[in-house]
Amino acid sequence: MTVTKAAGFRSAGIAVGLKSTGKPDLALVVNDGPHPAAAVVFTGNRAQANPILWSKQAMRARTPRAIVLNSGGANCFTGDFGFETSRLTAEAAAAELGLEASEVLVCSTGLIGTGDQAFRDKIVTNVPTLVRQLSDDDETAAAAILTTDSVEKNGFFESEAGWRIAAIAKGAGMLAPGLATMLVVITTDAVMNNESLARALATGSELSFNRLDSDGCMSTNDQVTLLASGASGVEADEVQFAEALTEVMRDLAKQLQADAEGATHDIDIEVVGAADEQDAEEVGRAVARNNLFKAAIFGNDPNWGRVLAAIGTTKADFDPYKVDVSFNGVRLCSEGAPDRPVDDCDLTPRNTHVLIDLKAGEHTATILTNDLTHEYVHENSAYSS
Repeated sequence: MTVTKAAGFRSAGIAVGLKSTGKPDLALVVNDGPHPAAAVVFTGNRAQANPILWSKQAMRARTPRAIVLNSGGANCFTGDFGFETSRLTAEAAAAELGLEASEVLVCSTGLIGTGDQAFRDKIVTNVPTLVRQLSDDDETAAAAILTTDSVEKNGFFESEAGWRIAAIAKGAGMLAPGLATMLVVITTDAVMNNESLARALATGSELSFNRLDSDGCMSTNDQVTLLASGASGVEADEVQFAEALTEVMRDLAKQLQADAEGATHDIDIEVVGAADEQDAEEVGRAVARNNLFKAAIFGNDPNWGRVLAAIGTTKADFDPYKVDVSFNGVRLCSEGAPDRPVDDCDLTPRNTHVLIDLKAGEHTATILTNDLTHEYVHENSAYSS
């Protein structure tokens, strides 16, 4: 499954030596459709990588028709030289594809500070080879964008009306709102305009990627790109399209959660009974970012006291002495007091569900996170070396 499952797209992925493993590390997705449209969501981090700066500039000028993505180096905090690298990458792809440089977006992922002359040469000089490898039945692009990921991540939806949505994603760490450490390319062959795509993408991001909070760390390179080709010839209903897109993005978010660095538990924190959705999200996020809670889950300890302590740090509207807390369907705390022995609850399954009932309203939100493990600390203690 890949982005070319939506008609009107070609893609490719090749190895150019950015990764020491020799695995694919440069990808290209091209929109050949008759009715091109696009929308992009960028990281909320104020410290933004050069590809983000280039892509933002390009989006203001033209509707993008292609996107070049590399792993093995973030090209972030590499100064004016790094921005020129992104520009030269776009120009090289544009020259091969018969496009303007402003019609080519650029994405990078990897170690911050990586982006010297050798990095530039490996990308720019290999763009012609990458273009020659383009295919409408490609299975290589998804692998070329991975960093610490252990698996490729794909999404797909086909409507009864005949239009499709397809997607590839990468991400395994620094998963936090304002996107995760992710690169995502979503394609659709529906006939859509830029404005409709932008609305659908913004809504979908809020309900999917922005509720994935693995470790509270926000990346500098995140970019989610949605490209429409119009190749199906079917104009999609905007509401139906947005719903389908959100489901694809939620599925990708769950895949990202399941592949988080070192994780042994995938934790869904469902907050119900909130005064409003913002309160529900704030409460869920407070628990997701609480290291004591995350360490307890790693130890298979349903320590509901750490949940109450975490939600008490928020400004949400609720009475902490009326809150119920359940782990995996077992209510351990009721009305802010012990309800059942913790031994009644089994946390050995990887999928862990925490239900928090604030009893303050009718609103709900679910935040996705992971436990804090020895493996996570080990992997991130040696990432740059």
